[in-house]
Amino acid sequence: MGVANGDDDVVKIEDGRTEGEASMISVNCPDKTGLGCDLCRIILDFGLSITRGDVSTDGKWCFVVFWVIPRFGSRTVRWASLKNRLLSVCPSFSVSFYYQRKPSPSRVYFLKVFCVDRKGLLHGITQVLSELELTIHRVKVSTTPDSRVMDLFFITDVMELLHTKKRQEEAFERLNAVLGESYISCEIQPVGPEYEIFQQVSPLPPSAEELFSSEQSDNQNNAQALTPDLSRLKRTNINLDNSLSPGHSLLQIQCVDQKGLLYDIMRTLKDCSIQIAYGRFSSNTKGSCEVDLFIQQMDGKKIVDPAKQSALSSRLRMEMIHPLRVIIVNRGPDAELLVANPVELSGKGRPRVFYDVTLALKLLGICIFSAEIGRHSSADRQWEVYRFLLDETSGVSLANNRARAQIVDRVRKTLMGW
Repeated sequence: MGVANGDDDVVKIEDGRTEGEASMISVNCPDKTGLGCDLCRIILDFGLSITRGDVSTDGKWCFVVFWVIPRFGSRTVRWASLKNRLLSVCPSFSVSFYYQRKPSPSRVYFLKVFCVDRKGLLHGITQVLSELELTIHRVKVSTTPDSRVMDLFFITDVMELLHTKKRQEEAFERLNAVLGESYISCEIQPVGPEYEIFQQVSPLPPSAEELFSSEQSDNQNNAQALTPDLSRLKRTNINLDNSLSPGHSLLQIQCVDQKGLLYDIMRTLKDCSIQIAYGRFSSNTKGSCEVDLFIQQMDGKKIVDPAKQSALSSRLRMEMIHPLRVIIVNRGPDAELLVANPVELSGKGRPRVFYDVTLALKLLGICIFSAEIGRHSSADRQWEVYRFLLDETSGVSLANNRARAQIVDRVRKTLMGW
């Protein structure tokens, strides 16, 4: 592995030679703990699916190659922006802008959108923010009796340009174009002390505790039970072999392909303090995946303790079968959709969840009366929780258990990329 001499050598993106052929992303840079997880999170955020991957590191320098294709229904890929985002997580060694800037929390802005309500409105706004690389951290959506909507978003700008008039006007123009006649007004300003108030979320109902259970049952009475279409996830096979390498354990995984699969594996290994020395990932047209990773503990030793092997296998299986939890609960006389995903130990959440849920509800023709994003601590983990109060006027009987099950199934499938 050689030393990269500039930004173009650090991250390279090569388009597929023919339509439908995977594009190749290569990263050649100093290694750091969790780099693979960071790269996979960014690729997921850009609506791309990793069809094949290779990673190799000596602990100081790493070389990673991913072959990616846009997922069905994904927006146009902004390759230049993707390259910049990937560069931003590579460890510092160059004199370029991306490596010299000191890591600091991005400034949070308050986006207020006032408009007339209509189906798919929230997803349209979410899509614009996603395309502009504006990250949603908190949201409060409320509908007035006269069918007007006040959407309050707390956002950060990946480009760090939202303080400029040009960047704000770009956002206003894009929102106006999407909302059309529904558009009334829009405002962006830096957050003040009120941000602390908006970070306080409503307490979850007791019935929501099953979202955070470490033991997800397949009992049909459990809202997290896998439907027949999703039960194929249970065919996941995980094996640890210590006979093929004197210094590494071989982690072998055979499973069903799904959105963010490699990210889920990488974040789990990162949170379990497991290092990857070499690995390969591949998927086929039948929707199956194979993963081979040579791994070590942080002390540089193989995983030989049967208890540790069992704990790692169980954790991986859980994170791959249930990377997101979806249920519908009663909120007074209304129905509330809850979606939860674990937060990385670094504090980073999963990308595109709000985007995917609002898309699923739009396709189902279900209106959202209110929505909010918050974090919830349960046992030894932190979760990001998305709450959507569903509108009964959508023509769907939300009191019907069968209708609720269909909504949960459709939302979960959208989140899984099926």
